[in-house]
Amino acid sequence: MMRKAALALVTSAAAVGAAGVALAAPASAATSPAAVCGSGYSVIDHKALTGSTVYLLWNGSSGRNCVVTVKTSSVGTKTRTGAYLYVQGSSPIEDTDSYAYYAGPVSAPAVGKCVQWGGGTNNQFWYSGWTHCS
Repeated sequence: MMRKAALALVTSAAAVGAAGVALAAPASAATSPAAVCGSGYSVIDHKALTGSTVYLLWNGSSGRNCVVTVKTSSVGTKTRTGAYLYVQGSSPIEDTDSYAYYAGPVSAPAVGKCVQWGGGTNNQFWYSGWTHCS
């Protein structure tokens, strides 16, 4: 939870230095999915929903997928928010609770496997079919 509170300070309005380090901004600001997942992740897919956007990220170095749901409405207010990742041949991973900014990250190794991913806020959740087979 401490990590989520700290990462909620990262915003698109934050100044980013040459080293790629984001500077702190007000807690009401948006959160970068790559900052939530960590170093080496990039967005490979997303699904815009009413109230949130669900992001699927990939880290080629570690061979892991990561899912984060970033709230686009009711930001700063705790509402039911979730992120979901299901790697073929493994058990699904989900992070759903009352969050103010985002849910996740949920991540797992996925080299050579298909994934199902999704998430959302309140009653507006979405889940993909099997996709992004690597």
